[in-house]
Amino acid sequence: MDLFRRTIDDLASELPGAAEVFHRHRIDVCTSHGVSARRAAIARGLDPIAMEAELQALYSVEPIAPTEPQALIAHILKRYHATHLREFPEAIRLATMVETVHRHSDLCPIGLADHLAEMAEDLEHHQQKEEAVLFPLMLAGGGPMLQFPIARMNQEHEDVERQLGMIASLTRNLTTPPDACGSWTALYALCRKITDDLREHMRIETEVLFPQFGATPAS
Repeated sequence: MDLFRRTIDDLASELPGAAEVFHRHRIDVCTSHGVSARRAAIARGLDPIAMEAELQALYSVEPIAPTEPQALIAHILKRYHATHLREFPEAIRLATMVETVHRHSDLCPIGLADHLAEMAEDLEHHQQKEEAVLFPLMLAGGGPMLQFPIARMNQEHEDVERQLGMIASLTRNLTTPPDACGSWTALYALCRKITDDLREHMRIETEVLFPQFGATPAS
């Protein structure tokens, strides 16, 4: 896929993670409207082929989740736990920028940065409990002692759903204004991916992993 001719703002709004690549290379998404990725890279003295490779890596075919517990846990850790930890800081950065620059707009998602920071902290604690307690118990063979931690994780999944509802409320269902800047569109694209990833992450655990250890699938 030739990304050289795609504009910075198009890539930032359509490809979650692209804004972080541009930020790392000190390319301003908001002031690069209509500028191609190749032109922006050359203007910064960067190798456009190398930057294209970074952007190309963001396009990925979603792997099919395995069902066997050991393989599924490894999949969850790599595909979801690591991804959430990587993407939330970028979403918080973008939200902070949007709230700072556009705070006088009626459509500005005031409070989103703080909400994402709270979500990130809660999610990190949730994942630490899975990694330190729940998953090791499962890999050791499970048993009756799993029922309480599984129930606790499912309760926290319900909390995440409420938090995702707040994202939708603050952002008018992730609808960007017609004149939204590149950072604003990139923020909502990333929030949309985070929302989708979290829901699929929770579905895999509650419907595929947890029932293998005696939990009743969520209705």
